Amino acid sequence: MPTPRTLLALPVSLAFLCLSTAASQAGPAPDTNALVRLLVTQGKAPAAALLAHASTGVATAPTGTDHPRAGTDDARAGTDDARAGSDYALGTTEYTQAGTGISRADHFRAGSITKTFIATVILQLAAEHRLSLSDTVERHLPGLVHGAGNDGRALTLRSLLTHTSGLYDFTAVTGGTVPVTPTQAVRMAVTHPPADRGRFSYSNTNYVLLGLVIRQVTGDSYATEAERRIIAPLRLTGTSFPGSRTTLPSPHGRAYAADGSDVTDLDPRVAGAAGELVTTLADLDRFYSALLGGQLLPPRRLREMLDTRTAHGSYGMGLFPVKLPCGTTVWGHNGRISGSYVRTAATVDGRHVLTFRVNTGEIADPGLEPALLAAEFCPRTS
Repeated sequence: MPTPRTLLALPVSLAFLCLSTAASQAGPAPDTNALVRLLVTQGKAPAAALLAHASTGVATAPTGTDHPRAGTDDARAGTDDARAGSDYALGTTEYTQAGTGISRADHFRAGSITKTFIATVILQLAAEHRLSLSDTVERHLPGLVHGAGNDGRALTLRSLLTHTSGLYDFTAVTGGTVPVTPTQAVRMAVTHPPADRGRFSYSNTNYVLLGLVIRQVTGDSYATEAERRIIAPLRLTGTSFPGSRTTLPSPHGRAYAADGSDVTDLDPRVAGAAGELVTTLADLDRFYSALLGGQLLPPRRLREMLDTRTAHGSYGMGLFPVKLPCGTTVWGHNGRISGSYVRTAATVDGRHVLTFRVNTGEIADPGLEPALLAAEFCPRTS
């Protein structure tokens, strides 16, 4: 079974998911501010930023309905420290940045963090009995997945959500640099034999297919459904699905490739439902806090999202766990797209969450990410 570290071999230019395990550390965890600075000096990023929030309020009670409404009318929209829910403002918020040309309010590309939004919409549709996770891909997208040993009749929506379908990753063909339609992406993938079904094998093709399923079931695009079900209710005012728009909304900084070239402008169709999202630090903190706090899914569906048994411990549904050296497990996702690397992690109740980003696709020292998570989530020792 591929380990999270194995996934680091995905194409550098658009490896939307790059899971890393926390390295063991002796002694007290270093300070997060110092580690953010190291993302620039040691990680070789032009600039880096982190926004973390720890709630001390009483969490909003999870909904048990089949169509939960995210957010409440007393949310403080438009502020970095607000959450759609009365408890988000009750806590401490920390912002740190290093390097130049990056700011707290910047919009940036979030890569594979898009997958958490897509998985949430699919699970909401399941809660509404509009689809079942046991449905075959063929049922919703007849005739699309076939050839070279691929068979949509043998694949379920659950296998797409958990990356256990075996489908080939279309970005291995495009290098993550060629804009394609969802159908083109799938057709590229199914010209290659699948990996073993039932084993965890990360593939962006899975979430492109889930985006198509959302349209087939609802009649609307995944972007429209995510806007209606997640972005608008949570008042994520800096979050959008840009479609084919190559520019970032204002304000934004610049994004750089590993060779230093400016890659701020990018056609998001290189990623589609696997990595199209544009967002902000505050919006990602708010989203993951609301999701894990039970505001977007009924308890049963949230438990399914966090269940990693299908993927043998590597992945849930649009989320993955990392166990830190102190024993704490954090949940979240990361994303890498040309000019941007982003990571969000949170405690399982959503009460403590952080998002950090760099304005390039690579961090030269891979040990900095697990060290930063440990510094934020592990208690200090004297």
